Amino acid sequence: MTSNTRVVVIGAGLAGVTLARRLGELGTPALVVGDEEHRPYNRVLLAEVLAGRYGPEVTALPAPAGLLRGRVTGIDRAGRTVRCADGSVIAYDTLVLATGSNAVLPPLRGLFTPDRELPEGVHAFRTMDDCLALSKAVRPGVRAVVVGGGLLGVSAARALAVRGAQVVLAQQSERLMERQLDPAASALVRRHLEDLGVEVHAECRVRDVRSVGGAVRSVELADGYALGTDLVVLSCGVRPRVGLARAAGVEVVKGVVVDDELRTSDPHIRAVGDCAQHAGRVYGLAAPALEQAGALAELLAGDGTAARYTGTRSLTRLTLSGAGGPLGLTGSGSSLGVTGPTGPDSPLGPTSPNSPTSPTGPTEPESTFDPTGPDSPLGPTGPDSPLGPTGPGPTGPGSTLDLAAFGETDPRPGDDVVQLADATRGTYRKVVVRDDRLVGGVLVGELGTVGALARAWEGAEPLPSDGGPLLHLLTDDGGS
Repeated sequence: MTSNTRVVVIGAGLAGVTLARRLGELGTPALVVGDEEHRPYNRVLLAEVLAGRYGPEVTALPAPAGLLRGRVTGIDRAGRTVRCADGSVIAYDTLVLATGSNAVLPPLRGLFTPDRELPEGVHAFRTMDDCLALSKAVRPGVRAVVVGGGLLGVSAARALAVRGAQVVLAQQSERLMERQLDPAASALVRRHLEDLGVEVHAECRVRDVRSVGGAVRSVELADGYALGTDLVVLSCGVRPRVGLARAAGVEVVKGVVVDDELRTSDPHIRAVGDCAQHAGRVYGLAAPALEQAGALAELLAGDGTAARYTGTRSLTRLTLSGAGGPLGLTGSGSSLGVTGPTGPDSPLGPTSPNSPTSPTGPTEPESTFDPTGPDSPLGPTGPDSPLGPTGPGPTGPGSTLDLAAFGETDPRPGDDVVQLADATRGTYRKVVVRDDRLVGGVLVGELGTVGALARAWEGAEPLPSDGGPLLHLLTDDGGS
């Protein structure tokens, strides 16, 4: 592709903006069309904004040179143009769909007003507008019900509690963050939330939203119990935004189907990020979106010899803090001990990013990054990085809870499991070894060893049979 070829990107989220920036650096300018009125921002940091840790401006992404605010309403594949809501038409040589995903609104009775609007006090938690509306509504003592106990629901519940709200978290499955955590790790997360005053209800389904005068007043649970509330936060998953692609006749399954060159069924249309389905998988994660954007930039601006995108092995990490602390990317040293082999007695439930945890659809994308340093897909963190600033939170018992999960954390029969739980320190470590290879792990508490563990997992090299080097990785001196 020559440098004067017109690249048009639909979507000004992390994937679209990163792609445009990288293309610009490679001498292939792109036009980005985004439908949000806000400057491009990083959704990973929205929970920190809600918690009051950062202002909205901290989430801003470096804007690409060519950015147009508008809503694309259709794609003319034959004419290679896109139509916008204002009537304008934009021509393209290569079109990139970076349309992201939408929050799932569960099929609850009373969820919508007769005008098909959400009642006052009911909010999704997906966009900056959602975050700002919630921030405006929350105040000390306000009653809030968070529906959904995945990573985003846990983050929202913690943020509201930090702001002084009386929070109830209703989770349909048996434990919090079941996609990432086993029962022991999930229990620590629950304890952390309860220490912040969050009331957690597992195996609890909300079936009804009740409003008076257009404003929410309560939610009713499946057992008939009613919870009075002033706010309802819906954290029930996301679905890829594929409407434009489907209407244009581009192949869609769960997401927009792409190959290793991020090419759709139309050779002039590519897709990256939350809306893209590669090798049968829709990631919905930050790290794959960035890797896809980087790979596509090299392919579009290069001579055709750039490496293809073959998939991402991602590590999920979250920091839950006490009042005023970050929900960021931090951690400190830890140690592990050893137990004997175990069978698959700690199932995590579905592990695919698109596995449903409820009838409402796939779970939400998590805050994801590779912690191994500046050579990771996300690069170094800090104020100018794609993920924004990081930093240490408050210290002391119960003030911060770090967690990380990678690979296969649910052991199969015959796997070896190395684990240690320390109830006093509130830490838990488990790694899964199969055929002398580290295939996954979950850590809650101090995460000083997570980088070394992730490197061992990504390298997929056989571990010596005596286990010594693995144990070295799991100790404080080995991980520092």
